Amino acid sequence: MRAMVISGGGSKGAFAGGVAQFLLQEAKHKYDMFIGTSTGSLLISHLALQKIDKIKKIYTSVNQESIFSSCPYITHKKNGIETIGIHHFNVLKNILRGSKTFGESYNLLKLIKDSLTIEEFNLLKEQNTEIVITVSNLSLNKVEYKSISDCTYDEFCEWIWISCNYTPFMSLAKKNGCEYADGGLGSMVPIEEAIRRGATVVDAIILQTETTLFNRMPSKNAFSLLTNMFAFMLDRIEQQNIRIGKYVASNNNAIINFYFTPTVLTTNSLIFEEKKMTTWWKSGYDFAENMNIDTNHIEIE
Repeated sequence: MRAMVISGGGSKGAFAGGVAQFLLQEAKHKYDMFIGTSTGSLLISHLALQKIDKIKKIYTSVNQESIFSSCPYITHKKNGIETIGIHHFNVLKNILRGSKTFGESYNLLKLIKDSLTIEEFNLLKEQNTEIVITVSNLSLNKVEYKSISDCTYDEFCEWIWISCNYTPFMSLAKKNGCEYADGGLGSMVPIEEAIRRGATVVDAIILQTETTLFNRMPSKNAFSLLTNMFAFMLDRIEQQNIRIGKYVASNNNAIINFYFTPTVLTTNSLIFEEKKMTTWWKSGYDFAENMNIDTNHIEIE
């Protein structure tokens, strides 16, 4: 059984789309399972449907307005370096109306429902391919994996949205009496879950370099500090997920093919720029092509 696992990574998901396009269209890999976290969860339904041009168009045209119904930050660029600052009016407005987060991401939920139709959802359910979304249950303090086979259309779209909600900058969702947030807070790279569900070959697309290639710039403001802190924690979670995935694979005779980004794409994946994401999609495709991985080779340290 072959699985594609796509990590979280915000705007860097465009790179993952390019890698996946090569693996599906040129390498001709057939996948029995797709598992995604955060931005990965946005990609996998369309990849399973082989509707790559459709999701590529979305990823290379999305912007802040496509995601946020109330954006909590503004972006600045100085000497080629992008930083974020507090959008005081939007943050204050959210606080005054009793929101638990600085921003709201209901536009993203609308985008998900607009891009994945009921007909496409039903077609996915008719296939034998397993589609799994990673979410973090903050109330029960655990990671949950939501399979399309257990969901209605509305539920499935909501789980994708919830998996992407990078709190406290995006919406905090309440469902089934529990509070849910970004799947990456618990599992950035769900390789272990893919193997637990029976995968013997895993193509894992990791939206991070294999080794640390930079030092973060000093925090400029409270939001900059928060994003740096979250990035630090998510990096640690990601590295732990990879180590555990390698261990589980070695004990289950499973093969993992890793696709790390070869360079640092961005230091702030909350910034969505059409031109950059178009470039990242192409670079992901070219990178996968150049790797020319022999899928019979076990790439486990």
